[in-house]
Amino acid sequence: MGDDQNHHDANGDHYSLDQVLAPGSNPMTPRPPPISAPPSQFHSPSLARSPLLMMSPDRVVTAPVSTNRTPMGGRTPRSGARTPGRFRTPRFITPLGSPLRKALHMTKLDPHDAWLPITESRNGNAVYAAFHTLCSGIGIQALILPVAFTALGWAWGVICLTLAFIWQLYTLHILVQLHESVETGVRYSRYLQLANAAFGERVSKLLAMFPIMYLSGGTCVALIIIGGSTSKLLFQTICGGACSSHDPTTVEWYLIFTFAAVLLSQLPNLNSIAGVSLVGAITAVGYCTIIWAVSVAEGRMPGVSYNPVRPGSDLEKVFSVLNALGIIAFAFRGHNLVLEIQATMPSSEKHPSTVPMWKGVKVAYALISMCLFPLAIGGYWAYGQLIPQGGMLTALFAFHGQDTSRFILGLTSFFVVVNAVSSFQLYGMPMFDQMESSVVTKLKRPCPVWVRASLRVTFAFSCFFTAVALPFLGSVAGLMGGIALPITLAYPCFMWLKVRKPTRFSKSWLVNWVLGVFGLALSGALIVAGVYVVIDNGIKFSFFKPT
Repeated sequence: MGDDQNHHDANGDHYSLDQVLAPGSNPMTPRPPPISAPPSQFHSPSLARSPLLMMSPDRVVTAPVSTNRTPMGGRTPRSGARTPGRFRTPRFITPLGSPLRKALHMTKLDPHDAWLPITESRNGNAVYAAFHTLCSGIGIQALILPVAFTALGWAWGVICLTLAFIWQLYTLHILVQLHESVETGVRYSRYLQLANAAFGERVSKLLAMFPIMYLSGGTCVALIIIGGSTSKLLFQTICGGACSSHDPTTVEWYLIFTFAAVLLSQLPNLNSIAGVSLVGAITAVGYCTIIWAVSVAEGRMPGVSYNPVRPGSDLEKVFSVLNALGIIAFAFRGHNLVLEIQATMPSSEKHPSTVPMWKGVKVAYALISMCLFPLAIGGYWAYGQLIPQGGMLTALFAFHGQDTSRFILGLTSFFVVVNAVSSFQLYGMPMFDQMESSVVTKLKRPCPVWVRASLRVTFAFSCFFTAVALPFLGSVAGLMGGIALPITLAYPCFMWLKVRKPTRFSKSWLVNWVLGVFGLALSGALIVAGVYVVIDNGIKFSFFKPT
């Protein structure tokens, strides 16, 4: 090889003599690139069982080494010293100066990561990813989409919904790609971890902490309100008025729903609820399909109008349109769970988690599009300006409750309740992870079962009391969409700019800057519009009086 210090193995992989064994070694194993597991899991028991630590036989090469070189550290072996034989180096041991060593210095290690609900199991696959993504990407918020069309009209309604779908799919692809750092090999298993790496810990807590916790905790509160109210509706549909005297109150239905959510929340980690997410995904597709199919089959309502609502002043018109855009943005929540879902997969140099994750996402969003667009377009066609603020489920019972079979109405309500219970587990998992993280950090061992159960029960009943105290949260979808919009549409663009650093004024640089800045500006406008619409419409703030 002469003076050339660089070599290639049989597969064309590049390595240097600084990455080979000491003199006198037999055929050796070159050090691999940085592993794709987070540094916090180097010594975790879950990772020890992962294929990440398995060496591929085709990576073993033979390279001559000059006998004049001294071993690392500059010390010459003693005469008669035993020559090290062939051995296989664990993948978490790498030579000095490697990218992984740099990652260890740049990354704040968390040795307890393997004990937390999101990352303690890495046996996921593309199918599990599709289940989780579909369950988190579609829900009761989709049923409100026709309400947005009342302010936007046919043309702008379809255009805005299409553009929002493409935009959020693009930012979703960005998050999937950013899950594994190309330079350091670190996996960002939580949205807040990626935000810390991109913006710094102080800025990320200021900008991202509240929206992320709001999306998780606030969504769980909304699910209790929706699930409890729909449970009451299901009971009344089945009884048909015969048992109205024994009908539990709305608060009691909230409590029944919370008990069901608490029971399922005892499943330990994100991988263990894959079956729950499958049930949630099936029921979400089921009730969306039933609602729009029945609405279209029954035909347009008499006297339906498609003219956009025109409030009095220009300011009211602008705020009405912005609130409609907030409703559309709220329909595409769920991006705060993408990195967590991808964290449940194994990953290696040859088989990165990006590939199966994106396959699962594509399948999930193909099904999501088959639900959202028919709901929005078919619902607006059937009801027009008559669509109630509660959305398609309210319209189904209000306009077709008498001429639709009780079985269809009951099945739809049942699907909504089951989907709400399933989604509660998925959106609550980041909160479970956050709470248990503080416990394992202090105990320096896995969270005891009784402590884990107590934390999850406490969280669920905290959501229950919030739902009872603030039962009007379901009426502020536009405001919630404005708060959640940066997580979905803006922050991923800035993360790409900070982490990947595209060439200045390149296509990628321009696109992400434009989308990021526009997303932040739109979020601010939507929040203002949402507050204005809430005040202007006179939403009844019935504290501790759920109906």
